[in-house]
Amino acid sequence: MTRGYPGARQFSAMLRGGKRGRSALDLMLRLNTLATLIPCIFLVACAGVGAPPTAQDARQQVMAVERAFAKTMADRDARAFAGFVSEEAVFFSGPAPLRGKQKIVEWWDRYYRGPDAPFSWDPAEVEILASGTLALSSGPVRDPQGKLIGRFTSIWRLEAGGQWRVVFDRGSPACDCPAP
Repeated sequence: MTRGYPGARQFSAMLRGGKRGRSALDLMLRLNTLATLIPCIFLVACAGVGAPPTAQDARQQVMAVERAFAKTMADRDARAFAGFVSEEAVFFSGPAPLRGKQKIVEWWDRYYRGPDAPFSWDPAEVEILASGTLALSSGPVRDPQGKLIGRFTSIWRLEAGGQWRVVFDRGSPACDCPAP
């Protein structure tokens, strides 16, 4: 019977507990343990992944994150500002678009010098994609006396670890236009 199946003698030796069989039996036990652990590891890894936030929850998150982002200016904290900027962000500041976190942080450092913030901003509206992973925030920009000097628009992306970061940002001057 063992003739037609290559390796049958080795398998028989393994079952009898010979030296060779002991290591093969250990291997089988380890494989069985591994086969049991893999689904468990997968379940544990997935346990932290919850359902995406509702549109209202995401809207509130982005509103809070935008306010925390703006607070970095009031607090004169350029380092905290950098934490809100995505590595691949594009800011429309200065004469040409700034591409990448490093260039953006270097440019914006001028606004963090000195004891007083040169301007402030606050989100007036936030809209979220149905996927809950991309958001637009917009609102007024004010000078230190509170006068409206512009409007900002930022695009936020939900990145790894559940952190919202700015991927696009653009400011525009205030318009003394009649209301539509």
